[in-house]
Amino acid sequence: MTAKPRWFQTTAIDYPNSRPHIGTAFEKLGADVQARYRRMEGYAVHFLMGNDENTLKVAGRAQELGQEPQAYCDEMARQFREVWDALDISYDSFIQTSHPRHKECARKFVQKVYDNGHIYKGSYEGWFCPGCEEFKSDKIHAENAGQCPNHKRPLIRRAEPCWYFRLSAFQDRLLTFLKENPTFVQPESRRNEMIGFIENEGLQDLNISRHGEEWGIRLPFDPEFTIYVWFDALLSYITGIGYGDDRATFDQFWPADIHFIGKDITRFHCHIWPAMLWAAGEETPKQVFGHGFVYRRDDKTGEKVKESKTLGNVTEPMDLITQFSSEGFRYYFLRECPFPSDGDFSFSRFVEVFNTDLANTLGNLLSRTITIPSKSLGGVFPGTAGRTPEVIADGFDAAALTREVRNRVEACEYNQALQAVMTHLLYPANKYIGDKEPWKVVKTDPTAAAAILHNVVEALRIAAILLKPFIPRSTEAIYTSFNFSTPWAEVRYADAAERKAQPENLRVTATLIDGKPKPLFPRIG
Repeated sequence: MTAKPRWFQTTAIDYPNSRPHIGTAFEKLGADVQARYRRMEGYAVHFLMGNDENTLKVAGRAQELGQEPQAYCDEMARQFREVWDALDISYDSFIQTSHPRHKECARKFVQKVYDNGHIYKGSYEGWFCPGCEEFKSDKIHAENAGQCPNHKRPLIRRAEPCWYFRLSAFQDRLLTFLKENPTFVQPESRRNEMIGFIENEGLQDLNISRHGEEWGIRLPFDPEFTIYVWFDALLSYITGIGYGDDRATFDQFWPADIHFIGKDITRFHCHIWPAMLWAAGEETPKQVFGHGFVYRRDDKTGEKVKESKTLGNVTEPMDLITQFSSEGFRYYFLRECPFPSDGDFSFSRFVEVFNTDLANTLGNLLSRTITIPSKSLGGVFPGTAGRTPEVIADGFDAAALTREVRNRVEACEYNQALQAVMTHLLYPANKYIGDKEPWKVVKTDPTAAAAILHNVVEALRIAAILLKPFIPRSTEAIYTSFNFSTPWAEVRYADAAERKAQPENLRVTATLIDGKPKPLFPRIG
């Protein structure tokens, strides 16, 4: 038997100084679509997520609450996973960087880099941002009136002894690598930024330690210092799959196929991370994808602001999930927020999109297609045995649509994939059933009505398969409303590409209440 191709992906690990907001969730949704799609296509997927806990602001937050840092981190990990589980994020492992195994494996990596001659001792003085946990250049300090451009807070002048990573030694290699590997950083605009930074600013050796801090991972060769958060956090991508104590598993999954990250931390992943791996004698990941931000737009003023924990401006995912649904949440952000760039959220737009696409289009189409045969045809479709369904619109090409959606998903252009399904399939299917009016035809010609409905069932089958990575619960409910021959767990995108006859006894299998299906997407308002 041929071994499955493997697919390893990660998201950025999150600071647990507060609960996740919709911007954090946006990244996880985009990653989840990719993981679900790859599983559908037969890949052996490992999807890694986690929390970045060895940070000064996490320790500070625990102190504010009168808690020990580890207890605080464990509780926040539970709360994060509660949100991800509510959104059906299909992660395979969740790493906490404060736990002993990560600490020990990270120390082994740092020791290896030290033994290879890429770490040396020195001293550092510069402008430090506690929010970024990063030193900023004098240029940034001057250009932003002494404030961090990300967190809008005063930069702190900080001087300390430290250990340096020889990042500058990898400058030429990194520049050549970025130019010769155009798909390593995506989208293209991020790659251009990474190349431009090296050419214009150059790379300086990196302070990778903190002195006199109790919370964190001790440097193995100098325990008076803890490891600077980024040099620790990036290692979660490899300690989470066995680096340091399970080489067989590590070799099975590494290098990562894709790291999903926010665009504001691209430089850490595209400059520092490859250099770290080379310094330790390891391969680089295949791709780093820097997605955009989510901005919240005020319904009254139209003003939009970035979702930010540091700025104290966040929308809780659980509030939306509880008020509406996890599927509505998933659909809105994947449809309205272009993953490679920025997107907006407002409550009014959320309601509009939910009602138009999910309630009125997809939900209504399913309801009609179940209700009519259940009420008037005994739950079956007479005269359709062995019949290949007809297209629901002139020029509709299931193979072409599947190809477009596949290409969009693999490029992480999720909003355009959803737009294609709606524009080329579901909007036309809704128009088709409205024009054909099978609820009237069934009164005089049941066989003709069954043929109309049979065509719509085929449209729903294709839609369910193509939308499976996006709204998994709803598409399963749609697909299992009929006795299609291929089990839901086994469907692939290839199954959507070809119109084909269904079982001779095609019938409605949905559970009905008083002769009607439970609304899939109850209209809001």
